Amino acid sequence: MLNNLTRQHEYPGKLIVVEGIDGSGKTTQLGLLAKWLAAEGHRVSVTEWNSSLLVKAATRTGKKKNTLTPMTFSLLHATDFADRLLYKIIPPLKAGMIVLADRYAFTAFARDVTRGVDRQWVRDLYDFAVRPDLALYFKVPIDVSVDRLMARRVKLK
Repeated sequence: MLNNLTRQHEYPGKLIVVEGIDGSGKTTQLGLLAKWLAAEGHRVSVTEWNSSLLVKAATRTGKKKNTLTPMTFSLLHATDFADRLLYKIIPPLKAGMIVLADRYAFTAFARDVTRGVDRQWVRDLYDFAVRPDLALYFKVPIDVSVDRLMARRVKLK
């Protein structure tokens, strides 16, 4: 079955996605890109993984109480993603803007499958996602990532 991630979207805007582990530089580089694109006269919108107010409180509570199963995590993240896609990604793309996404459905594929959720089920769950025009993966050595995380956090989660 072909899903949206295998077909080019038809919106006039562009979707650029960055993926990578925590501390890989995604957020920093995306912020710099957003500033540069805006300075060049482009209209830019930035969106982040797990930022929808629709499920943020439920996710935070479930993590704190350690009550979320891998499937529940998957469904909460899919709900978050669907909300962001509907309200923070598609409208700017329709308006011809450049959308910069700090993580995308690919994060869900990696995390959910690693947690034991069926691979095909996760792919089917996210088949509504539009294909990015460009997806970049930031690969850094784990020690570099840990050093960066430790420099800005008191402890690792």
